[in-house]
Amino acid sequence: MVYDIGIIGGGIVGAATFYQLQRRYPHYKIVLIEKEEILADHQTGHNSGVLHSGLYYKPGSLKAKNCIQGREELVAFAKEHHIDHDVCGKVVAAASVEELPFMDKIFEIGKQNNLPGIEKITGAQLKEIEPSVEAIAGLWVPQTGIIDFRSATAKMVEIALSKNEESKVFLNEEVIDIIHEDGIQNLITPKQRIRARYTIFCTGLQADRMAIKDGVEIKEKVVGFRGDYYELNDHAKHKVKNLIYPVPNPDFPFLGVHFTRMTDGEIECGPNAVFTFKREGYGKTDFSMKDTMDALSYKGTWNLFFNNMSFGINEYRRAFSKKLFLKTLQRLIPSLEMKDLKPGRSGVRALLLSPDGDTRDDFRIVSRNNSIHVLNAPSPAATASLAIGSEIADMAVEHFNI
Repeated sequence: MVYDIGIIGGGIVGAATFYQLQRRYPHYKIVLIEKEEILADHQTGHNSGVLHSGLYYKPGSLKAKNCIQGREELVAFAKEHHIDHDVCGKVVAAASVEELPFMDKIFEIGKQNNLPGIEKITGAQLKEIEPSVEAIAGLWVPQTGIIDFRSATAKMVEIALSKNEESKVFLNEEVIDIIHEDGIQNLITPKQRIRARYTIFCTGLQADRMAIKDGVEIKEKVVGFRGDYYELNDHAKHKVKNLIYPVPNPDFPFLGVHFTRMTDGEIECGPNAVFTFKREGYGKTDFSMKDTMDALSYKGTWNLFFNNMSFGINEYRRAFSKKLFLKTLQRLIPSLEMKDLKPGRSGVRALLLSPDGDTRDDFRIVSRNNSIHVLNAPSPAATASLAIGSEIADMAVEHFNI
C-alpha cells in the first residue's frame, strides 16, 4: 500500500496533525509512525500538564497565536470527549520589589495577547487565592488550566483512525532511513518499508536529526534540558490549591520552579532545568555518548553555557540537592519543609539552539519538496497542538497540492 501521508512522531503534535488532516480529508490514507511502544511517551507525557494561557509569548508570534487558539480548541475538545482537565487559573507571584517591573512587563504582554480577565492583584488578594503563598503582589491569569495530555493524544488518534479504515498507526517502529524513489517516500524501519506520497515529521527531540536525514539544511541543533520535579506528600497538599508561578527572570530561558496541581490530584513542584547527557534520558545519571558528543561539539551549546553560567551552576546544584530545591520553593511558600517533599518524575525539553546560544526561537515549521518538518515546538506546543495541527494541514494543502 502507498499511504497518502505519513506522519512520523506520535507525540501530541503528531497526533493533532493526524487528527486535523484526517478530519479534513477522510478519504486520505494516513499512517502515523511512533518509535516507542505507546503514544506521547516523551515530551508530551513528561511535561507539567499545564494548559498555558499565552501570557509570556511575543505578541504576533506563532507561539502566542497558536497557544491562544490551541488552548481554546483543546479545552473544547476535552469537554466534548471527557478528557480530564480543569481551567482553574493561576497566580504569578512577585516575592520582591525587584520583580515588579518584570511582572508589569508580562502583564502588558498578556493584555496585548488579549487574555480576558488577567489582572494585577495585591499580596493580600493573592493570599485569598493561595493562602500559603507569601508575595507582595501578583497576577491572576484565569485562562490557565491543567489537562491529561496523554489521554488527549490517545483520543485524537482514536478519532482519526475512525475516519478511514485504511489509515494506520504503527507503534514500536523507528524510522531509520528515508529513501525517495519515483515520487514516493520510503520510510524504512527495522520491521518494514512504509510508503507514502508525502511525509510530515513531528519528531521533537530528534527533529534536527530527522531533518538532516531528509536533506533539510539547518544551522541549529536540538539540545535537551532535563527538568526534575518533586511532589508534595499528602499531608502538605493543602498548601497548593491550583497553579503558582514565580515572576520569570528575563535573563534565563526558562520560567522557573512552580507549583502545579495535576489532574490526578498530585501536586508537583518544579522543574529545574539542566543540560542532559542523553536526549531521551529521564534519570539524573542517564548518558548517551552520541547525544553528549553531538551537543558538546556544537558551539551553540557552549555559548548557552557561557551566557547563563551562574544560572546553570545553580540549576545543577539544585538537581542534586533537595535542600537547595526546597529553598527555592520557600521563596513563594515559606512554610514548606523537607518532610513535605518526595522525589517526582523528570522530563526532557527539546530546544532548537542557535549557534550563538539563543533558545528563544519561535515555533518553526518548514517544508521541503514532499515533506514538512516541525523543527521547533517547545512549550507551549502541547497546549497549542490542535492549532499547530491546523497550521500543518494548511501547509500541506499549499505545498503538497492536496
